[in-house]
Amino acid sequence: MEHKVIDTSDVVIRFAGDSGDGMQLTGTLFANMSAVYGNGLATFPDYPAEIRAPKGTVAGVSGFQVHIGSHKVNTPGDFCDMLVAMNPAALKANAKWLKRNATVLVNADAFDEVGMNKAGFSGNPFEELHIEDRNIICAPITKLTEESLKDSGLDNVALHKCKNMFTLGMACFIYSRPLEYIYDYIEKKFSRKHPEMIAPNRKVVFDGYNYAANIQAVADTYRVAPARLDAGTYRNITGNQAAAWGLIAAAEKAGLPLFCGSYPITPATSILEELAIHKNLNVKTMQTEDEIAGICCAVGAAFAGNLAVTTTSGPGLSLKSEALGLAVMTELPLVVIDVQRAGPCTGMPTKTEQADLNEALYGRNGESPMVVIAAHSPAHCFDTAFMAAKIALERMVPVLMLSEGFLGNGSEPWRIPSMSDYPEIHPNYVPSGCDAYKPFERDAETFSRKWAVPGMSGFEHRVGGLEKNHAGVLSNDPDNHELMVRERAAKVAAVASMIPELKVEGEESGGILIVGWGGTYGHILSAFEELRNEGRKVSFAHFDFICPLPANTEEVFRRFRRIIVCELNSGQFASYLRSMLPGHEYLQCNRIQGQTFLVKDIVDCINENA
Repeated sequence: MEHKVIDTSDVVIRFAGDSGDGMQLTGTLFANMSAVYGNGLATFPDYPAEIRAPKGTVAGVSGFQVHIGSHKVNTPGDFCDMLVAMNPAALKANAKWLKRNATVLVNADAFDEVGMNKAGFSGNPFEELHIEDRNIICAPITKLTEESLKDSGLDNVALHKCKNMFTLGMACFIYSRPLEYIYDYIEKKFSRKHPEMIAPNRKVVFDGYNYAANIQAVADTYRVAPARLDAGTYRNITGNQAAAWGLIAAAEKAGLPLFCGSYPITPATSILEELAIHKNLNVKTMQTEDEIAGICCAVGAAFAGNLAVTTTSGPGLSLKSEALGLAVMTELPLVVIDVQRAGPCTGMPTKTEQADLNEALYGRNGESPMVVIAAHSPAHCFDTAFMAAKIALERMVPVLMLSEGFLGNGSEPWRIPSMSDYPEIHPNYVPSGCDAYKPFERDAETFSRKWAVPGMSGFEHRVGGLEKNHAGVLSNDPDNHELMVRERAAKVAAVASMIPELKVEGEESGGILIVGWGGTYGHILSAFEELRNEGRKVSFAHFDFICPLPANTEEVFRRFRRIIVCELNSGQFASYLRSMLPGHEYLQCNRIQGQTFLVKDIVDCINENA
């Protein structure tokens, strides 16, 4: 059979198997290798929602989708060109994501009677799933791995853990990926503690590559050229890692120590873990006993003069609500990062959603406004965390940054910036020489109070949850309470002066404006570009700043007949816009399945409402 190498602009691969099959690592290595190669890239890890779901069941399937391109990639892709299924359950859970001409690589050794029964198959799985017309490769991956490593001295448990590396080698051949990055990773991973594992892992990757090269089922291979990206040094980065680094950069710019007090919670835990690595950068972390302790110690750290942070997900944000009110009342700089997941309650902990917006905006007692901003891609989490810290420190206000499981766990190439590219951060300290310090006396334009930290002689004052007057004296006076409530709200509204105006892609006015916020950005942008290529006159605006809204939002909305709001909830941002900017026709495009949008969903919604 003649072998052809086909140049293609995009490839989407989905690796799937049991949690112990190493599919997350396989996908991550393939993605990182592609980032080093220079491809545009987006990833979507899809973890099982149950803890230790029974092995071999659909509920226990773990997936990792990688989209590589010869251009900038906005989404992990709707449907895949290749599915790697390590067992029948993985095939069953992911067959719906196959393209019509997709390749399906399965571990034939796992398709025994036990595996088939656990997945719920009664006969031929490919016929039952109606995918028998795809290019199906049934490879005895378990036996091939055993044969590859029969002289390695590894026991069966360690040997079978290498199946994913054999599969990775096959994928590298099919998609023309160089093996040098994988070899470098193996060297770094095992050189210190387990050098005996280097040779076996290198061999099994190489043998998987050669096996794919020799079997006739893989007649054609594919090549995705590097993308033309802006000049610079790039690395692959996850959203949680980017958020941690953005906070570190902000602390450096502000000349402050960084303190993070947090309780581990999926999918936010890795922010705390990443920060804990960087003690050499003046970062202090405290893993607390619960969510309440996490935010309370962060409020204390803010009072003490730190850039204070706490991280969480939706259930933890609920527990933090009273202390959030304390941060609002004390008017201390605090950054709260909420990496959203599907709820309510425990919900689906590993699945993504945008349903915490109402909680972020209103989830506190009393009149308790906070600044709310949102990241729109994994790399953008760096800029968003940096901006959250800048707003908090310069305006003396708690800031709630919304991320999502899709962003926190997903990754994309990130051009490593120079610190000179980022603005200075000037904490709003009491000026030296101030004679009559009043802790809650405000700037006339920003309504922010000055920050006096312990050790600043002559500026001692009380903070706490009780209402005070400008002098910092406890007050139950009705007029003072109304004044302070209105001033705290005015301080949040005044943040609009330091955020960019809303940008419109496409026509500046017309019939339809597509609107989104947070992690829907890449999917809406792809849908917008597809519609424009079809000749549709549509426009697109994305919100990174939610409370307050950009100053020109009303002026932008007036120029369009219909506004279609796309979000991964039942319509929370649409409702917020209706309350803040009434008089416009708001339509909705919603998805609440613990999954990201499909670009097709958005395109169909726009066409239906045109």
